Amino acid sequence: MRSRNMIKGTILSSTMLSLGLGLAAPASAEEAPEGGANPEIVVTATKRALKLSDVPMPISAVTGDQLKAMNANSLGDYIARLPGVVFNDYQPGISEVVIRGIAATTYHEQGQTTVGYYLNEVPIVEPGFPIGIPDIDTFDLDRVEVLRGPQGTLFGTSTLGGAVNYVAAVADPGKYDAAAQGLLGSTKNASGQLNYAAKAMINLPLVKDQLAVRMMALQRVDAGYLDNPGIGVNGSSDYRTRGLRGSLVATPNDTTKITLMTTYQDTRLDDQTYLDLDNPYVRNTPRAEPQKTDFWMSSARLDQELPFGTLTMLGSVIEKHNTTVFSYPYAYVTGVTTGEDAAYSLGKADANIKTFETRLASKDAGPFQWLIGFSYMKAKKHSNDRIYQGGAADFIDANPDLYDGYAGDLIAPDDAIYGYLSDTRNENWGLFGEASWEFVPTLTLTLGGRYYNTRNSAEITNAPGSLAPGDYTIAPSSFGVKQKEDGFTPKASLSWKPSQTMLAYATYSQGYREGGPNPNAAILDGIPTSYKSDTVDNYEAGVKTSLFGNKLTLDAAVFHIEWKDIQARLFTDAPYYYSYVTNAGGAKIDGVEFSGAFQFNRNLGFSSNVTYQDARLSKFLPDTFAVGGGYDKGTTLPGSSKWSVANNLRLELPDMTGAPSLEIAHRYISKAPVAFGNEATRGNFNVFDLRASMGLGENIRVMAFANNVFDKFGILNAPFTSQTVPSGSIIRPRTIGVKLDWSL
Repeated sequence: MRSRNMIKGTILSSTMLSLGLGLAAPASAEEAPEGGANPEIVVTATKRALKLSDVPMPISAVTGDQLKAMNANSLGDYIARLPGVVFNDYQPGISEVVIRGIAATTYHEQGQTTVGYYLNEVPIVEPGFPIGIPDIDTFDLDRVEVLRGPQGTLFGTSTLGGAVNYVAAVADPGKYDAAAQGLLGSTKNASGQLNYAAKAMINLPLVKDQLAVRMMALQRVDAGYLDNPGIGVNGSSDYRTRGLRGSLVATPNDTTKITLMTTYQDTRLDDQTYLDLDNPYVRNTPRAEPQKTDFWMSSARLDQELPFGTLTMLGSVIEKHNTTVFSYPYAYVTGVTTGEDAAYSLGKADANIKTFETRLASKDAGPFQWLIGFSYMKAKKHSNDRIYQGGAADFIDANPDLYDGYAGDLIAPDDAIYGYLSDTRNENWGLFGEASWEFVPTLTLTLGGRYYNTRNSAEITNAPGSLAPGDYTIAPSSFGVKQKEDGFTPKASLSWKPSQTMLAYATYSQGYREGGPNPNAAILDGIPTSYKSDTVDNYEAGVKTSLFGNKLTLDAAVFHIEWKDIQARLFTDAPYYYSYVTNAGGAKIDGVEFSGAFQFNRNLGFSSNVTYQDARLSKFLPDTFAVGGGYDKGTTLPGSSKWSVANNLRLELPDMTGAPSLEIAHRYISKAPVAFGNEATRGNFNVFDLRASMGLGENIRVMAFANNVFDKFGILNAPFTSQTVPSGSIIRPRTIGVKLDWSL
C-alpha cells in the first residue's frame, strides 16, 4: 500500500511540475526515435487525425522517411529504440513487442499477445496463441505509430501494454509516383552469403483527383549467421520475406473517400534462430528446423464527411498460415537423439479472421468533441501439432514388455508419439466512445469507455501416443471448452494546453485480453482446461514541451500499472515440458519514460530516449511444477529491464553537393531475467550503428551502413536454459552494406 501511495504521489507531483513548466511554456512535438522533432506528424491514435503535439497520451511515431534514414527493414530494426518498448525477438514472424514490461515470458505468450497489432487500424493478430504476428516490411509505409499504456477503450482486447499501428501508404489520385530500393550487405559468420533486398512501388492516377491505384512488391533475404553441425550447414538460418500490396482509392466527391487494400506477405526461415549459448554462433540439432508463415489481408474502408461529423466504416478478412518444425534432443521412445530418427515436432496452423468497425466522430471545431463506435471480430483457428520419432512403432513392437503389450501402431501410429488437434472459435464485439470537453480555456476533460462481450469455444483432440505420462493413449480423446465474459473498460484524462508549445496530462486507463483453452489439459493432471481474461489498471501523467524556438523538445511520462490475474505461461517437469496457462498472481510496474531532441544548428542534431521501470510480482504466483511451488512477491517480471536507452547523433550538410549525412546510433538495455524461476539473464549490452548517406542527383540517394559495429554478443532471451542445452537468441552480428533509394 505504501509503494502504491508513493507512486500516486509521484504522479501528482509530476503533474504539478508539468503544469508549472507550462507557465514558462513553450512547446513540443514528439520526436521519432532517430530523428529530430517533427511537429507536422499527424497520427490516428485517438481514432481521429491529430498532430502528435496535440495527443494527450504517450505515443511515438516513426515516418516512412525516418525509417528509410535509419535503414530499418523489419520491426526489430526500430521498435526497441522507442521509450518503454522491448522486443522479444525469438522466432521471425512470431516475435512479440513488449511495452512497459507487461509480459510473463521472453518466449511467446501462449495466450493472446499483451500488445495489439494493427495495419491501417485493422487488427492483424487473433485471440489466443497467434498463428503469426506479421512483421510488416517498412517499405512504402507512411508511418508506424506506437501507443504506450493500455488501449482497451478505443482498441479493445490485447492492448494491456499498448498498440502498434502500421500505416501503409495508399493510392493518391492527385499525382504519379514511383520508388525503388535495393540493398546488398554482409553479416559476420554468414559463410559468404549476402543479405539483399529489392523493393518497388508505383502510384497511378486513373481519373485525376478521383481514382488511383498503388502497387508495391518486395523481396528481402537476411543471410543466416548460425552454423548447425548437426545438419552439416554453416549459416543455416537464412530468412526470406516477400510481400505484395495493392490499394485502390476513389474520391467521387469532396466528402467521400473509399479505400480498398490487399496485402500479402510470406516468410521462410530455413533453420531456427536460437543457438547454443555455451558455443556462440552454433546451434546443433539433428535436423533443420524450418518455419513458414504467410499473411493475406483484404480490407475496405469508407470515410464519409457529414454535416455534423465524420463516419468511418472499416471491414477486413485475414488468412494466416504457419508451418514449424522443431527438433528434440530427448531419448523418448527409441533412445535415438541424433540423425533422421531423432524426435521432432511438426506443427501446422491456419487462421481466418473477420473484423468490422464503424464509428462516428464529431467535427474538430468547438470545445466539445465526441466519438462513438462499434467493433466486431470473428476468428477461427485450426492447429495440428505432433511429435514424431523415427522407428518408434517398430521399437515398441520389438519391446512389448516395456509398453504393456500395446502394439506400435496403437501408441505410435506413423511414428507419432504425441499430438493434438485444436479447433478454436472466438467472437467478440464492443461498444466504445469518448467525449472531450474544454470546460475552461486550455483545460480539457476526456471520459471514455468500452463495453465488451467475448465468447470462445474450443475442441481439443489428443491423438494416440506413447509420450503421454501414466496410461498410454490408445484412442483419440477429446474435450471441449466454452467461455464467455463481458465487462467495461473506462478511461479518464485531464489535459492542459496553455499554448501551442506545451501539453500536460494525467490519465487513468484500463486494458484487457481474452481467455482461452489449454490443449495439454487432457493428458496431464494439474493443468487447468482453460484460463480467463487478465486486466491492467494504468495511472500516468506526462508533459510534452519545446524550448528555444523548437530547437529543444521534451516528452516525459511517469506511470504506475497494476496487473491482475496474470495469464502466466508455465511448463511442466522434464521430460515433457508441456506448456500451459493459468491465471495467477499479480504485478505492479512503476516507471518513467523520457524522450528529448536538441537541434544544435541546421547541421547537427541529437535525440535520446530513456526508460526506467521496475516490474515485479505484487503477490505470490503459484506454479505446481516449480521449486518451492511458485514465485515470491517481488520477483522481477521476465524480460523487464530496469533501464533502456537509445541515442542518435546526426550530422547533415545540406549545402554540400549531394547533401551528405552521417549518423551514429546507440542502444543499451540492462539485464533482466529470461523466465520465472530461471537465473539466466538477457540484456546488459551496448550496440552502436553507423550510417552515411549521399545524394546522387535529384532522385537517388545511396547509404553505407554498419550495424553492431563492435560485434557485440547480446542475448535477447534464453527461457529454456534449464533444459538439456542452454539456448536462446542473440542480436545480429556485425552487418555492413550499402543501400540505394530512388524516387520519382
